[in-house]
Amino acid sequence: MISDQMSVAVVTAVHNRCELTLQCLKSLSHINSSGLDVSVIVVDDGSTDGTSEVVRREFPDVKIIAGTGDLWFTEGTNTGVRTALRENPAYILMMNDDQVFDSEFLRSMIQTAESNPRSVVGSLLLLWDQPHKVFQIAPVWNAWLGGWQHWFKQTVWTVPERPFEVDLIVGNCVLVPVAAIKECGLMNSERYPNFGDAEYTPRLKRAGWKLLIDPRARVFCQPNTVPASARKKSFRQMFNDLFVDLKNVNSLRRRWYAYMDTAPSKLSGAAAFCIFVLRAFFRFNPESPAFSERNPEIPLRERFANSVVKN
Repeated sequence: MISDQMSVAVVTAVHNRCELTLQCLKSLSHINSSGLDVSVIVVDDGSTDGTSEVVRREFPDVKIIAGTGDLWFTEGTNTGVRTALRENPAYILMMNDDQVFDSEFLRSMIQTAESNPRSVVGSLLLLWDQPHKVFQIAPVWNAWLGGWQHWFKQTVWTVPERPFEVDLIVGNCVLVPVAAIKECGLMNSERYPNFGDAEYTPRLKRAGWKLLIDPRARVFCQPNTVPASARKKSFRQMFNDLFVDLKNVNSLRRRWYAYMDTAPSKLSGAAAFCIFVLRAFFRFNPESPAFSERNPEIPLRERFANSVVKN
């Protein structure tokens, strides 16, 4: 049950993706928001493509916060959340700007959160070019495979029909109660300037908040781009990517932090990190689609059969 005019603040950090940002906001403007008081905050982190000007013209009700270009995803989102907290909403939806939404997604997420006390709710992420394929939901920890195992063969027909509990929610679209933020704080932008969600939801779980995926809340995402291999760069650039630049997707230092902060134990995290490095050295990365193609996946409705919530 959704209380009358329940307040929800939507926060997204953007940078030089004007067309994607507009597409996202247009989709958001068409959702069913009956019974909700929805406000939208865009943190424009130094865009030079006219994002702020176009958003002001097309969506005058959207609040825009200007960044300097050095906030990145984590502190950009944190900045928007701090602004949203001044209005004391019940929930904050943290999201990326490269996605479009089923019209009922937000009401479904809120109903799930309201029916399950102390819960943080993630949407069912799907690929917008293959809208039946599941994307980045419900990773599971497997130290022997080198850390968090993602799924590549799951579809809308292989997930549970009802919300189910997980160990980590990828941060593309996450509904967080303000009570959880006040209790546990914001994302850690010092360790994770560009991947703060990797550490945040496991931290909430350790504090006693349930992490739920709502399969009825469908959100369609842009496929990830494949990062450039560090092997193809100069030694100096490779060293920077792997050990210096925490913002780089290939950063081993950032991965070490994430394993230490999110593994079931420090020992498990350290073991998984060493195994990941060895596998990556021998070009046998279990996070790659190529690995998945050679290995079966059980349907998530079976994998999480005992994690489906009753409400």
